[in-house]
Amino acid sequence: MPKAHLHLHFTGSMRPATLLELADKYGVHLPDALKSAEPPKLRATDERGWFRFQRLYDMARSVLRSPEDIRRLVREAAEEDAADGSGWLEIQVDPTSYAPRLGGLIPTMEVILDAVHSASRETGIGMAVVVAANRMKHPLDARTLARLAVRFKDQGVVGFGLSNDERRGFARDFDRAFAIARHGGLLAAPHGGELSGPSSVRDCLDDLHATRIGHGVRAAEDPRLLRKLAERGVTCEVCPSSNVALGVYEKPEAVPLRTLFDAGVPMALGADDPLLFGSRLAAQYRLVRESHGFSDEELAELARQSVRASVAPQDVQEKLLSGVDEWLAAEPA
Repeated sequence: MPKAHLHLHFTGSMRPATLLELADKYGVHLPDALKSAEPPKLRATDERGWFRFQRLYDMARSVLRSPEDIRRLVREAAEEDAADGSGWLEIQVDPTSYAPRLGGLIPTMEVILDAVHSASRETGIGMAVVVAANRMKHPLDARTLARLAVRFKDQGVVGFGLSNDERRGFARDFDRAFAIARHGGLLAAPHGGELSGPSSVRDCLDDLHATRIGHGVRAAEDPRLLRKLAERGVTCEVCPSSNVALGVYEKPEAVPLRTLFDAGVPMALGADDPLLFGSRLAAQYRLVRESHGFSDEELAELARQSVRASVAPQDVQEKLLSGVDEWLAAEPA
């Protein structure tokens, strides 16, 4: 089924085999959790669990050391998405994490965007970049990244995000950075409503004027907030496998997808970090069908919502939406 993918982190998109190969190439000793065929068991709802998650992510990121590594990661991410039916991918990256090895922020963005354009041509999938600031760093760093993102707006950057542990700091600390991004014509897509509750989503709306919310599932705990999201048409980039892996919910059935859907909140299913959570985009749709009983018509509507919430050009959106209708018509009742 054609769809768009709006919540995929850069390092987290890596294939496990690629991680092992690059680690061997550079002599990086990986912890057993990253060498196993099974995804690591992560419970990030407490400080120790989140620290372990971040440590594994940082270890994986350490094997990306050259422009060739970046190009490989982006190409393989595009190949995986194309195989899952995605016709548009917005990949999220904090360039400061790679800049020390790639010659600085501007050269890093040039390498990433060149890789995105090449992968798009090779795979036929439309691609764009969301530059994400790190909530754990100083808000001045976020302003620097916002200006950087605006600088590359016409070269493939379409949005500005805010990631990492939302329990740290306040969304309003980053309001200036998001104002820079919005005034520069970029989409605002901060994380909220995952490790923290509904107030985190509300802060993203009120303080950062979010157009999309990364995750947002905890909004289900506040009916008034659900109405607000629905009325404003703010899309939640929901990543159910990630929510379970990180311990936000105990099992797939507990993720409140049906609550958001029935409240009219637009959703775009995402894989978040397949490297660590073990499942990619199509698996999220299977989970929704199998664990929440979504019908073909409802799955098709989720795919449409992902496309409408994307920054894909109008002709790409129309092609994908038409493809969703064709998929639905071809499916047996």
